[in-house]
Amino acid sequence: MIEAHALTKRYGGRTAVDRLTFTVRPGRVTGFLGPNGAGKSTTLRVVLGLDTPTSGTVTVAGRPYAELPAPLRTVGSLLDAGGTHSGRTARHHLAGLAASNSIPRGRVDDVLDLTGLTDVADHRVKGFSLGMNQRLGIAAALLGDPEILLLDEPVNGLDTEGVRWIRTLLRTLATQGRTVFLSSHLMSEMELTADHVIVIGRGRLLADTTVRDFIEANSQAHTLVRSPEPERLRGLLEARGATVRPEARGGWRVDGPDAATIGDLARDHGLALHELTPARSSLEDVYTALAGGASEFRTQERQEATR
Repeated sequence: MIEAHALTKRYGGRTAVDRLTFTVRPGRVTGFLGPNGAGKSTTLRVVLGLDTPTSGTVTVAGRPYAELPAPLRTVGSLLDAGGTHSGRTARHHLAGLAASNSIPRGRVDDVLDLTGLTDVADHRVKGFSLGMNQRLGIAAALLGDPEILLLDEPVNGLDTEGVRWIRTLLRTLATQGRTVFLSSHLMSEMELTADHVIVIGRGRLLADTTVRDFIEANSQAHTLVRSPEPERLRGLLEARGATVRPEARGGWRVDGPDAATIGDLARDHGLALHELTPARSSLEDVYTALAGGASEFRTQERQEATR
């Protein structure tokens, strides 16, 4: 378990983390979300004892990280997959970590196999791709068979197969009763992986709830509509006060009138419909709406949309 209470971190006159209180519990995958500059990386660094909080407390398995007798056996972490010495092989890198933490040498082979690196175990890291470096970082995090995993952007650089693999791995570890704390900007993947989300913006807590409840509490019902006469349909809908936006798969996303009203409107004007699907917001939709106002860096399009 990871517990933070009134956690605050300031750098000079800037507050990166502002009285943040949350608990990351075992047995589930907890997503850590927030826009760039929200304070996620600072929070993770404070959890791992890399930065000292200005005030407040954070404990890992009931203790500050610096007081853990065997850190790698308690917490496995990945903050920067590129931090490995490029002249070492993957096996030597992991063997050094194992020796320094009194972890049996056989565990090195276990995590190399688990992360799909066995065939390149004796290759120097400088020849690794971004995805291979990411797998090595995950192997290091798993080396001590820890009860807690803390991972920052673990799918970064992974191909589709790798993304599916890490999703399955994290969910499996959670079902074993471990604590999994996961930071990512990929909302679609987070929706598939996480059970719970902690959302922050400008260092402050915005939400701490299950993924399902987060979506249901903040989403808006809408309708996906496709027609062979899209512009005519759009004109009719906007004349009725609907908000009409392009949908990623084609067609329109319509906010306002429900599906039955849209169907009746199309019928009354002799307009064919190829799709008329009631829908609710995705995690990405809800997160963007909630966190957009708390983002340190905002695009011109978002600024105009929130005026």
